[in-house]
Amino acid sequence: MTAPIPDRLACLQRKLDSMPPVRALGFRAAAFDSEVLRLSGPLAANVNDKGSAFGGSLAGLLTLSAWGLVDLHLAEAGFADAEVYVQDSTLRYLAPLYGELHAEARLAPGQSWEEFLTTYRSRGKARATLAAVVTLPDGSPATTMEGRFVALRPKA
Repeated sequence: MTAPIPDRLACLQRKLDSMPPVRALGFRAAAFDSEVLRLSGPLAANVNDKGSAFGGSLAGLLTLSAWGLVDLHLAEAGFADAEVYVQDSTLRYLAPLYGELHAEARLAPGQSWEEFLTTYRSRGKARATLAAVVTLPDGSPATTMEGRFVALRPKA
């Protein structure tokens, strides 16, 4: 992965920090290379009664990583005011995570940023399917998500 793009990551981090529940979970924008966004979070703020990562925190981190990637692409294309929402998602919890939370989000196979942005530009709305994963320390998946995200032109 190439070096992070600090200004874009800093802007995304400000958005994350503006949401009190997200700020409390300690989620951080870690890296972005135009194809993949990485977010992280401390286990201590996201632990369950078994000492592993709380399922709700994993779901939140996955959703925010995909949401953030869509937001970053829209901002990069000049649509920083676009409103991004998760439309639906499917999560799979594969193994307990007993360490720091690290998520990666990218477009799902068969999706295109160019097509997404062209549709948004012409219609004021667009949808994209993204895939995200939280990994275990050995790199294997702990939790996966596939979700559809919608971007809408803000109401005047």
